[in-house]
This record gives sequence, structure tokens and C-alpha cells, in this order.
Amino acid sequence: MTETTTTTATLTKATSTIGIDLGDRKSHICVLDEAGQILEEGTVATTAAGLRKRFERCEPTRIAIEAGGQSGWVNDLLTELCHDVIVANPRKLRMIFQNESKCDRLDAEQLARVARLDIKLLYPIQHRERSARVDLAKVRSRDTLVSTRTALINSVRGVLKSFGARVGPKGAAYFHGWVEDQIPEELRDALRPILATLTTVGEQIALLDKEIERLATEVYPETEILRQVDRVGLHTAVRFVLTVEDPARIKDSRDVGAYFGLCPRRQQSGARDPELRITKAGDRDMRRHLVQCAQQMLGPFGKDSDLRRWGLALAERGGKSTKKKAIIAVARKLAVLLHTLWKTGQVYEPLRMAERKAKRTAKAPAPAAATPTEAVSA
Repeated sequence: MTETTTTTATLTKATSTIGIDLGDRKSHICVLDEAGQILEEGTVATTAAGLRKRFERCEPTRIAIEAGGQSGWVNDLLTELCHDVIVANPRKLRMIFQNESKCDRLDAEQLARVARLDIKLLYPIQHRERSARVDLAKVRSRDTLVSTRTALINSVRGVLKSFGARVGPKGAAYFHGWVEDQIPEELRDALRPILATLTTVGEQIALLDKEIERLATEVYPETEILRQVDRVGLHTAVRFVLTVEDPARIKDSRDVGAYFGLCPRRQQSGARDPELRITKAGDRDMRRHLVQCAQQMLGPFGKDSDLRRWGLALAERGGKSTKKKAIIAVARKLAVLLHTLWKTGQVYEPLRMAERKAKRTAKAPAPAAATPTEAVSA
């Protein structure tokens, strides 16, 4: 791998700006001076030892990296070395990912040049604390296991169906124990490994459920505030807290919808302002949880609330995709509601707006009865 190509004295200028294009094995770096001239171009091993060796001898300087799978620990390491680290939002860097001559060396240079001019052009993001990332990894591990269990169950159902043996509906947690008696003798050897795996996966899911419940009780007690809302369960509340991490990061609760990609895109030009789909930015799994909660809230078993009434009224307007739009709209409002409850610590009142409206109606004076003369003239 290429190491530095300039002297240490030149690189230790605090006025320099560095761009790093992170790779799996090696990362490309570009160092610019105060005037924008390239001082160094090279590569460094994408390891803690390699990055520490390269950057611990530099004076504190501005370093720009793109958000990605490795940007979290790299950000922690470079911040520990007292550098000003900017984690750029890759969705906003069209000049990089749509470059016709795209390569890692030029990507590093582009990052450095944009960071040198105005860091706001990078739309910098803030990584979660390491402890929060560890806890979020547990939640995501459970999601992966649940998806694996679903795939295994569907595989068993498919095999049995192809041999004329249909399996009725059964909860995923009890499927592997219940279906064993339904398997024909000729298929037992073929499906036994899958059933054994289902047993193991189910046990691991149960262990993670206990761990997540412990986290909610001991580490993140604020999840109890969020669970006041109908259809918001343990896993949704814990994921919401871990994803946002600090409610003060989002000043206006109405911005939470955009934070989770639940707001529509916009391409206004003159008199043209088309209605577009949602951006789908932010955490995909958190958005999925919010949408699932909205679907259940508007379903037949959802409890009466202002949010449910508003969503049902929106869905009744008619149209080809009105119900889908209503679900997304309810999910967006649900995110705003959860952030507001977390930020204020208020007790959730599901029918607050309906009760206020009823009180205003009751206080309104009744219209005076018309006199006979007025009735005749009318």
C-alpha cells in the first residue's frame, strides 16, 4: 500500500483539509492545503492500526468521510485523535456518485474540496454513541433471526404443499413443534435439519427478547412513555429511542417524519409542483416499524384515538391508493407523536382533540327559537 508522499512537516499544518474515501481493505486519502493545492494523495490500510499510525502524527485538522458501514468506528478513532471529523451524507453528493469518471482517488479529492469550501454542502450526519450502536445491533440481530425463521417456515410449507400435505395457520413461535406430526414419513429426513434449525432460531429469538426487555427497563426507561400509544410495542419503542438517541437532536417534532423518510419528495419548478412518493431516507427498519404500527392502528382491532379517526377519515376520501397514503400519513404523524411524548414526558391522551371539540360544542350557545313573525317572513 502507498504511504505518504510528502514530508511530515508539510502534513502537520492545521489549515489542511483531508478527504478519505473508505474502502474494505484500503482507503484513498487526499490532502489539500489552505489554497486548495494537493499536498498528498495515497492510500492507507482500513484498519485501526493503519489509520492510527497515519493520523496520530498530524495536528488537529478537518477530515471528511462518507457515511457507510465503516464510518462509525473510523469517526470514533479520528475524533479520539482530536481531528475535526465530518461524516458526509452520501445521498447528497451527486457530484461523487454520479461522476462519469468516478474512482476512489477522485472521490477522496472531491470530499476534501467540498469540506474545504463549506461543510454544509456535505449535509453532515452525526453517528450514534458506541453503546447505542451496540444495543441497536441486538435489535437488528433479532430482526434478522425473525426473517430467517419466516424463510424457513415458508420453505417447509412449500415442500409439504408440493407433496399434497397442506399446513394450516400456526404462530411462528410454535410452528416447528406443531408441524413435526404433520410431516409424511418420506419427508422427515429432508425436513429434519430445517426443523432443528427452527428450534435453535426460536431459542435465540427468545433470548434476544429478554435482553431487549431488559434494555427497555434498565437502560431506556423512556420507552415506557412511547408505549402509551396504541399498537406501539416494546420493539418499536426501543428501536425509536435507539435510532433518534437524543430527542434534542431534532428541534421541531414535525421534522421527524422527514428524518425517517416519510415525507414526499419535491421537484417544484415554476408552476409545476407534482405529487411524488416519499423520500425513504433514514433508517429503513424504523420506517417499516412505524408503517406496521399505522396499519394495525387503522385495522379492525385498533383502539379509538384522534390519530385513528384522522387516518380513517383520510382513507375514506376515495381514490386508487388513498388507503396506502393514509397509512403513510398516519405513520408520519405517529413518529411526530412519539417524539413529542418523549421530549415533553406528557401523559398520552388518545382522544384529546375529540374531547376538546366536544367541550367547545357544549359551550356554544344554542340558536334562539324563531318568533312566529320571523317564521312567516322566512
